[in-house]
Amino acid sequence: MTSATTAPPADKEGIDPHLRKLAVVVLLGAIMTVLDSTIVNVAVTALGRDFGTSLSTIQWVVTGYTLALSMAIPLTGWAVQRFGTRTMWLVSLGLFVGGSLLCGLAWSIPSLIAFRVLQGLGGGMLMPVGQMMLIREAGPGRMGRVMSIVSVPAMLAPVLGPLLGGVIVDNLSWRWMFFVNVPFCAIALFAALRMLPRDTDRRADARLDVLGMLLLSPGLAALVYGLSEAGNGTSLTGARFLTSVIAGGVLVAAFVTHALHRGQGALIDLRRLGTRAFTTATGGLFLYCGSMFGLMILIPLFAGIVRGESALDAGWLLAPMGVGAMITMSVSGRLVDRFGGRWFAVGGVLCVLAGALALTTLTPETGRGMIMGTMFVVGLGHGMIAPSLMSIAYQGLPREAVPAATTGANILIRVGSSFGTAAMAVVLQIAIRGEIPGASGNLSEAAAQHTEETPTLLTNAFTETFWWAAAILLLALLPIFAIPRKPKEVSLTK
Repeated sequence: MTSATTAPPADKEGIDPHLRKLAVVVLLGAIMTVLDSTIVNVAVTALGRDFGTSLSTIQWVVTGYTLALSMAIPLTGWAVQRFGTRTMWLVSLGLFVGGSLLCGLAWSIPSLIAFRVLQGLGGGMLMPVGQMMLIREAGPGRMGRVMSIVSVPAMLAPVLGPLLGGVIVDNLSWRWMFFVNVPFCAIALFAALRMLPRDTDRRADARLDVLGMLLLSPGLAALVYGLSEAGNGTSLTGARFLTSVIAGGVLVAAFVTHALHRGQGALIDLRRLGTRAFTTATGGLFLYCGSMFGLMILIPLFAGIVRGESALDAGWLLAPMGVGAMITMSVSGRLVDRFGGRWFAVGGVLCVLAGALALTTLTPETGRGMIMGTMFVVGLGHGMIAPSLMSIAYQGLPREAVPAATTGANILIRVGSSFGTAAMAVVLQIAIRGEIPGASGNLSEAAAQHTEETPTLLTNAFTETFWWAAAILLLALLPIFAIPRKPKEVSLTK
C-alpha cells in the first residue's frame, strides 16, 4: 500500500494557496444550493397568491426540490468515478443555475415545480462533489480544517435562508429568490473553469449499479417525503406518512442487502464503510442533525404562532446561531487536526444541550434577548460538532473509499434532518392536544382560539417539545463516546 499524501504533522501544516482557491470555488457554488433548501419557505403565501392555487399545491415547490436533492445524492460517487470531480462540479452547477433562471421565469405552478426539480438534481450533487475535491486535496493532516470550510454552507442555510427570503418577498418579487442565484453561480462557474485542475482520475470502465440506483434513490425520496408529511396532522397525510416511510424503509433495506452482497460494484460500497470511526461519527451526526434541525424549526414557529412576530423577525432569532458557529468553527478545525475530534464533539453537544434546556424555560413574555443569547450558545456548540464528526468519519478510510463515505454521510445528514423536523412536528402536535383539549394539533387553529390562556398553553406545548430535542441530543452522545481515539498516523492510501 502506498501513501497518497505525505503529510507533515497537522500542527505545522497550513492551508496552502491551492487548497484555499479550491475552498473558495466550493463555497461559491455550494452556499446558494443549500440556501435554496430554506429560502423559499417564507414565500409560500406569496406564491399561492400570485398563482391563485392552494397551499398543498404550492408546498410542492419546496418538496420537489428536497426530493430531487435526495434522489441525486446517491449518484454522486459513481458519477465522480466515471466523469471526474471537475466535470461533475461544472455539470451540477450548470444544472442548478439553469434551473434557477427557469424558476424565476416560471409561468405556472407546474412549470415552477418542474424547474425546482431540475435545480435540486444539480444542487444535490454539488455539496458531496465539493467535499470530495477538498478531502482529496487536503489529506488527513488538514481534515478538520477542511471540514470547517465544508460545514459553512450547511450552517448558514437555516439562518440566512429565511432572512434573505423575507427581505426579497417584502421588497421585491418572489422571482428574485431564484434570480439572485444566477450571478453568484456565474462567478462560481468562472472560478471553477479557471482554478479547478483537469480530471485525471476518472474511470471509463466505472459501471452504474442500476439496481442499486432503482432501490436507493426512490427509497430515500419516499423516506424524506413521508417524514415531511408527518407533521401535517390530517388522516390523509397520516396515511401518506405511513405508506411512504414503510415503502422507503423497505427499499433502503433492500439496497443495503444488495450493496453488502455486491461489494465494490455497488452504488455505495458499504463494505468499505464498516470502520468504527465512520459508523460512530455518522451515527452521532445523524442524531445530532435530527435534534438541531428540530430546534431550528421550533424557534421560528414559536415566535410566529405564540408571539405573533413576522417571518423576518422570527428569522432574526436564529441569526446569533450563525455568529456563534463562526467563532468556534474558525478555531475548531485546527484543534481537531492536532488533538482529534471526539472530545470537541462531546463539548459541542453539551453546549447545544445547555441551549436546548434553556429553551424549556420559555414563557410567552420571554424577551428576544434571552432567545437570541440561547441560540448564540447553540451556535458555539454547532461550530465544534460539525467539523469534528465529519473529519472523524474519514479516519482510517482508504482514498478510494472517499466517494462512498461522502455520499453515505450526506445521505445520513439529509435523512437525519428530515427525521428531526418530522419528530418535532409530531411531538408538538401531541403536546398541543394535551394542553388544549379538542385542538386538532394545527398551530394556526390552536392560536386562533384567542383565549387568555392560549399563549401560555401553546408555550407549554413548545417547552415539552424542547425536552424531546434535548433527549435526542443525549442519545447522540452514545455513539460519540464510542468514537475511537485518533491514531498517531492516518493516511488515505491508494
